[in-house]
Amino acid sequence: MNASSTEWSAEDERAILDSIETWVEKEVRPQARHFDQADEYPHALVEQMKELGLFGATIGQAWGGLGLSSSIYARIVIKVASAWMAPSGIFNSHLIMASAIERFGTEAQKAEFLPRMARGEFRGGIGLTEPNAGSDLQAIRTVARRDGDDYVVNGAKTWITNSANGHGILLLVKTDPQAQPRHKGMSLFIAEKGPGFVVSAKMKKLGYKAIDSCELSFDNYRVPASRLVGGEEGKGFAQVASGLELGRINVAARGCGIAQGALELATRYAQERSAFGKAICEHQAIQLKLAQMVTKVEAAKLLIEQAARKYDADERCDLEAAMAKYFGSEAGVFCANEAMRIFGGYSYSTEYEIERYYRDAMLMCIGEGTNEILQTIIAKQWIARNKV
Repeated sequence: MNASSTEWSAEDERAILDSIETWVEKEVRPQARHFDQADEYPHALVEQMKELGLFGATIGQAWGGLGLSSSIYARIVIKVASAWMAPSGIFNSHLIMASAIERFGTEAQKAEFLPRMARGEFRGGIGLTEPNAGSDLQAIRTVARRDGDDYVVNGAKTWITNSANGHGILLLVKTDPQAQPRHKGMSLFIAEKGPGFVVSAKMKKLGYKAIDSCELSFDNYRVPASRLVGGEEGKGFAQVASGLELGRINVAARGCGIAQGALELATRYAQERSAFGKAICEHQAIQLKLAQMVTKVEAAKLLIEQAARKYDADERCDLEAAMAKYFGSEAGVFCANEAMRIFGGYSYSTEYEIERYYRDAMLMCIGEGTNEILQTIIAKQWIARNKV
């Protein structure tokens, strides 16, 4: 069992999932269109997330979190994303940061940050991507140089979730830019907002609206040496790679949630819409689409469950997490696209929810490693596990 998770009874798990489902149907689904179209941050929903314990979902109970397994957490994410994918990003990035602190941080770092993060008082994200470095994280240029009891950081990050409305990020930098191999010169810091930590205006996006994705710049930003995760330089790349397993399980769940939500909308519409004298669900062309959609949704859930169980057992799961993320995100794109076809002309109207699923889906194929990169990971790990 992963250090952050705790054994819950089946009854307790059902109660947690029921409370999330009630919240999603009562609060999230009815407001999704408004916040998406207004591109407005859902502050009230965030406060409700605090009350539900979502910001502490996978944080250990010793630190005030729920200590949920990643398996249960993934099911929560699927449910949220089936109504509106964007809010899941608010607590996903936050929990990746918390996971890194819980797994690799010093005892002092855990004690200072994890209880506050579990309560949602300190909300964070992950600062990895740069204008010149996405999937190739070893190409980052943000540098931190030691100066007494602090490090001085200079550089830039982009596409950082929770950067405008959050309180800090897990910041990946180079503490030794000349190190070879490059990953040995990379370190992680718990970076709270302060002088020199500059958040630019929210980026305009095709989808994933309402959620803050911003560019950051660091201009002689000083971060205490005590905020170096684990207290040792050169460990950042490995710490990030471990955290991405949980992140990929989450993105897989978000993609699967989009797929499930699109399927649900298409299933209802196909029974309500008539053409040529009968409901369109009775036409074979529509039946073929629905059959492919539901099969992909259920297959994605099984891949997600496989990856989550290995993660919870502290087993290596880079292959399983990559497969889940690749398939789950592609299922989201496929189902959103097919649902658009089922809705026909109405799919292009903002009066119908399906166009939002279509706009949100593609991001899941890009975030937490592009699906092209993930396919190379899958292939390499498969070969490594099946040497002849």
